[in-house]
Amino acid sequence: MIRVMGITRDHRVERGLSLEDTQSPNYVWSWVDFNAPSPEESEKLDTFFHFHPLAIEDCLHVLQRPKMDHYEDMQFLVLHALDPDTLGTVEVNLFLGGNCLVSFHQRAIKEIDEVWEKMDSRLAHRKKWDRGIYAAAYMIIDALVDQYFPCVYAVEDELDELENRGSSESVELLMNQVFDLRGRLLKLRRTIVPMRDLMYRILNSEHIQGEREPRAYFADIYDHLLKLSDMIETDREMTADLRDSYISLNSNRMNGIMKTLTVITTVFMPLTLIVGIYGMNFAYMPELQWRYGYFAVLGLMVMLAVWMILAFHKRGWFK
Repeated sequence: MIRVMGITRDHRVERGLSLEDTQSPNYVWSWVDFNAPSPEESEKLDTFFHFHPLAIEDCLHVLQRPKMDHYEDMQFLVLHALDPDTLGTVEVNLFLGGNCLVSFHQRAIKEIDEVWEKMDSRLAHRKKWDRGIYAAAYMIIDALVDQYFPCVYAVEDELDELENRGSSESVELLMNQVFDLRGRLLKLRRTIVPMRDLMYRILNSEHIQGEREPRAYFADIYDHLLKLSDMIETDREMTADLRDSYISLNSNRMNGIMKTLTVITTVFMPLTLIVGIYGMNFAYMPELQWRYGYFAVLGLMVMLAVWMILAFHKRGWFK
């Protein structure tokens, strides 16, 4: 679907226009949104707008890294939106040039739909500089970045809950949850860090039109991305600490089990020796003819076991 919006000189928004209307002098600037377009509609990037072939190729081949390219009088941006369910990325491409903003995305994106619907009220409260294509680009990027926060907060909430649980669950289950959180944080990091680098490039680019004020708005988005990056790094450090703690806890438990088995084995070693000696089939063993020999050997074995247990306890083996 291709939808077209035109902004008149008195800052009114008119929707439902055709592509040809974007060239009308009645509109100061226009926004064309390619929302999950068909192959025939995607060809309009070349046949109607005549964008650079490399930029069109980047649109049609997804999984591009967030970036900014300059082609003569046009800026091309690759952005990433987040799917809150899978934390997968959805690519959003922006063409900024002249008096037209073109957005291209292979899937419907809620944030862009919200900006599209709220453009009337937003333009009515903006200053003069903030009513052009760079203002719309800022609104789109800001909406995409705002969606990152709930995803990061959800991971932080699970991390806090996992940290408070302590050792109430099995170490194996806790370790699986820690590695799951680390995997999700890695997905977020792969999205947020490149977007942060892109915003840094935009702030330091000479191709951004306008005075200081629009840069201040883009700087605000950059600050948000810096905050998100710091949150992700902090959470990754926390998961690393939890992982090390669970590994140490598991090692301590294993050491306790091995110590218990060692004590039991050590106690039974001399008892096994005595039983082995008297289990030999020799004909001449004087103790076998003694009336109380059996009870004496059993008593010796009990006393030996008790003495060894007390000796181990005195040495602190059971602490």
